[in-house]
Amino acid sequence: MLVDNPNVTPARLVIASRESLLAMWQAQHVQSRLRALYPRLDVTILGMTTEGDRNLGSSLSKIGGKGLFVKELETAIAEGRADIAVHSLKDVPMQLPDGFALGAILARADPRDALVSGKFDSLAALPNGARVGTSSLRRESQLRVKYPHLVIEPLRGNVQTRLRKLDNGAYDAIILAAAGLQRLQLESRIRAVLAPEAMLPAVGQGALAIECRNDRADVLKLLAPLHDAPTAACVQAERALSRALAGSCNVPLGGYAEINGARLRLRGFVGAPDGSRHVSAEREGDAADAEALGTALAAQLKGMGADEILAGLQDG
Repeated sequence: MLVDNPNVTPARLVIASRESLLAMWQAQHVQSRLRALYPRLDVTILGMTTEGDRNLGSSLSKIGGKGLFVKELETAIAEGRADIAVHSLKDVPMQLPDGFALGAILARADPRDALVSGKFDSLAALPNGARVGTSSLRRESQLRVKYPHLVIEPLRGNVQTRLRKLDNGAYDAIILAAAGLQRLQLESRIRAVLAPEAMLPAVGQGALAIECRNDRADVLKLLAPLHDAPTAACVQAERALSRALAGSCNVPLGGYAEINGARLRLRGFVGAPDGSRHVSAEREGDAADAEALGTALAAQLKGMGADEILAGLQDG
């Protein structure tokens, strides 16, 4: 159904996006959805290279976190060069800058992680000393707890770069988000999809978010049909959990919520990067109380020792 209305729809909308193939797929997906809703709307994409894309020599946890993929897109919005930005929600900091809002959260794709390898069909099949590449402290912590015999090595770059490093023999296996591979039609590279019980996903993984200025009532109204309420409830709980635990890519933290009718189940963990300490728990509650559920699970994890783990990370 077309909801095009010239009285509420701006004539032109500019989407700020990173220039990686995956980021551009995400921006083009939103562009296509908006064009279908508003045929008279001129939707264009402003491609940008962010600091997170330029600085590939260090781990994200050492150079400022995933927010490096977001800040320059926000600057383009603040300066009027763009109206919205499309993000992987897992890259969006838990606290948005003043004046910004998430105007829509799209229906979630596959939230799970995926094992990619040319030799092995499962994590359990990896032999002693096998090299596993990942850019995520969350993944590293969980791997070290369950598979201490593996060698975990840093891996940066876009999806294609990471796959090329694997194919060139730098790693025996790598772990990537399943949704990214699926969106790029690279499902054939997935050797195993990791259930949340085996690898708890990142907060917001698999979901796309559209950011804009919070005073753009015209844009917020335009984005409303793209918003998926069940996904939004899940990621609200996950982000509340992370926010209460001061979560960033400097913290090995996972959070994943599932919705069933009016009920929400939230799982979370905090661990040391070396796997020496690890606490996990889950709670269930009303989906209408998603924020409170996330905060309550954070308090439960703190009572189990998450505070001490987080303090140790700060000391380090």
